[in-house]
Amino acid sequence: MDLQFGSLPWKSTLPSRHMHPPLSESIHCDVLVVGSGISGALCAYELCKRGFDVVVLEKRHVGGGSTSSNTGLLQYMNDRSLTSCIGLFGERKGVRFYTLCKQAAEHLLTIAFELDKDSEMFPRSSLYYASSDEDVRSLRAEFDTLHRYGFHTEWWDSEQIRHLFGFDKPAAIVTHGDAEVNPYRFTHALLHTAKNKYKLRIYEHTKVIQVGHEGGIIQIQTDSGYVATAKHAVFALGYETNEMKSNPNTRITSSFAIKTQTIPNLQDVWHERFLIWETRRPYLYLRTSVDNRILAGGLDEGDVSTEERNKLLPSKTTQLIKEVEALFPQLAPLIAEHAWAGAFGVTQDGYPYFGEAPHCPGCFFIEPFGGNGTVYSTIASQIIGDMIEFGSHPDAELFSYRGDRG
Repeated sequence: MDLQFGSLPWKSTLPSRHMHPPLSESIHCDVLVVGSGISGALCAYELCKRGFDVVVLEKRHVGGGSTSSNTGLLQYMNDRSLTSCIGLFGERKGVRFYTLCKQAAEHLLTIAFELDKDSEMFPRSSLYYASSDEDVRSLRAEFDTLHRYGFHTEWWDSEQIRHLFGFDKPAAIVTHGDAEVNPYRFTHALLHTAKNKYKLRIYEHTKVIQVGHEGGIIQIQTDSGYVATAKHAVFALGYETNEMKSNPNTRITSSFAIKTQTIPNLQDVWHERFLIWETRRPYLYLRTSVDNRILAGGLDEGDVSTEERNKLLPSKTTQLIKEVEALFPQLAPLIAEHAWAGAFGVTQDGYPYFGEAPHCPGCFFIEPFGGNGTVYSTIASQIIGDMIEFGSHPDAELFSYRGDRG
């Protein structure tokens, strides 16, 4: 699958990344993790900390898939509101989902502190504004729901928004406990730390071509001719999961993003470096970077081919620049020094999928589809960690491949 196109923003921030060899012998371990993006790295790190002997297999290089096009916003609010989750799944499951997302965002900051390399992760608050006057009523209902169930939020009116940000929006929810990250550096830091502290083995440029089972052992045949065997396997294949295991409840769309030139004194006009997004769908989202640039994304397209997606990039780049300049006209003219298009996965009900695959005992899959992929992957690493170590996890049903999740 052609996961991205254009000028990607993160690889240049880690010019001396560590290289890993391809698999050159047949091996055995406790857990095989296939895929070394954020999902695979988080899962490998979690399993290593629990004392498992873990091997990571990657057909490209570490972080070379969708992780390198991730914009790095870490938020507990979701594409589907808490109000909507409760309406669709019921109070217990809806609130539990948001609670897990909140805990995962906080846990990511703890993980970053443990790593032996800087991942450019920082705690942030978020501004979720009403895109139009018509959206204020539903936004207020969401604020009341969040407040009712104990989530730390604030309600800002148009005067507060104008005073602190300078642009005019009718109302907003402000949430605390979110974060931003350099996803590429974070992924490399996770695996580097796990390798140094816990003897994680990592093999790049090693493609899985066949998976089999025999006597309770998973056997993975690679393109090099060598076999990797394990008691358990975790497939963290991101948006390429359907190439191995079909899931009719997921869909691949396209998204677009930019990273601007460095802007001196950006912090003077951008209140406390908040993450910013909106009620309109598809929504615009924005953040700042450590080198005083703006990352902005959105303008998603549904059923377009890869060729069509790539052709749209110039016009989408221009549109994103105009959207950001409309919010911050004092920063114009903005220049997109990086602009890219990427695959983006969504699910029918708005919840990600992960857990043990039906009819494939010992094989776990992670599909962290939606706008909070890194947060979902953190939840997945903990749930799958418990399922491998203890055989179950009380929240596994929320994200299961088995049966009705509602």
